[in-house]
Amino acid sequence: MSTPEEIARLLSRVALRDRAAFDVLYGHVSAKLFGVCLRLLRDRQESEDALQEVFVKVWHKADRYAASGASPMPWLIAIARNHAIDRLRARRPAGSEIGEAEWVVDDAPTPESSAVQRSERRRIDDCLDRLQDERAAAVRGAYLDGDSYEILAERFAVPLNTMRTWLRRSLIKLRECLEE
Repeated sequence: MSTPEEIARLLSRVALRDRAAFDVLYGHVSAKLFGVCLRLLRDRQESEDALQEVFVKVWHKADRYAASGASPMPWLIAIARNHAIDRLRARRPAGSEIGEAEWVVDDAPTPESSAVQRSERRRIDDCLDRLQDERAAAVRGAYLDGDSYEILAERFAVPLNTMRTWLRRSLIKLRECLEE
């Protein structure tokens, strides 16, 4: 993925109906936006269809981005997320019987599971804090933000294989820390 400034420039060119810029933009952000759609829709084919529709919206609304002054990736992610949510809403039948409500399962975590999750999160954060700052940032980028090894290698100005080694060794240290 490119820097926010590069994506913003591409969106500005797309607003001027530059097809080449649109192709480049698609190449840089489609994987991330597909991930957003897939996470919400949970169906690969529907997510692929949704992604295409998202890019049609981006083509038509790119001029609104330039006027908004927003950061490019959150703006694009919001379009993908909102479109996926609209698709989810369209799936539901218009009027459900009130009697069906007793069969609705509450997916919200229980207080007990929330406490366990918070405890686990603290343990993971403590273990991440034991890593060198760059290594911890690389692990967070790769496994929490979904950044590719190439992006991380570029960000930290190290060779790709060095980044892979950093991540592998950091995961080993994290596993050892969590097993203590």
